[in-house]
Amino acid sequence: MKTQRVEAVERALSILEAFGEERRTLTLARLAEETGLYKSTILRLCASLERFGYISRDTEGLYRLGPSVWRLGSVYRRSFDLGEHIRPELRGLVEATGETASFYVREASERVCLYRENSARAIRHHLDEGVRLPLDRGAAAHVLRAFSDEGDPAVIAQVRDQGCYVSVGERNPELSAVAVPLLGRDGDLRGALAVSSPTSRFGAKQRDQSIALLKGASARLSCALL
Repeated sequence: MKTQRVEAVERALSILEAFGEERRTLTLARLAEETGLYKSTILRLCASLERFGYISRDTEGLYRLGPSVWRLGSVYRRSFDLGEHIRPELRGLVEATGETASFYVREASERVCLYRENSARAIRHHLDEGVRLPLDRGAAAHVLRAFSDEGDPAVIAQVRDQGCYVSVGERNPELSAVAVPLLGRDGDLRGALAVSSPTSRFGAKQRDQSIALLKGASARLSCALL
């Protein structure tokens, strides 16, 4: 069955996707560069997005995300009811490992970084909350798929038996990660906790230590979650 698409909607969404943690304000020229759209098209789409509060434009002509994006993001996070429990654990993981700690959930054929605490180190794996990543590569991706009985049976068995997955340079040769499942008290998968780092300083010892810390965090959270 052919997937139906509305090009105008996709163009508007591409404008919203152009913003990020390090791209909080963008000029019209930069939006055109990031989206590949004509400036005239961006102006028309931004007028509609501004009308509904998804984009705002200051007196210097810089665009930024509007309050409606924050409102929807808050609704999305509250639908999981996890943040107040997970954020302290992520901070603890960063303090103990010195690396970036994240919590992922599955959204269709992708995984979403719902919560994260970035490492304070100058060279680090930096992630933005809300970023979407592939579901076929990476430690957290394999954990999420394993509990949906998808993917390589050997990987599923490994995740189920060992309670973790190690990914060394799989998605990016310069990055590695370890992840564990987070289960609620009902036994259902709520997401995946992960620690990620530049591969050069994330050897076997560091990975094993991180796995132990992740499992501890997962056990504590499982007791707290319904």
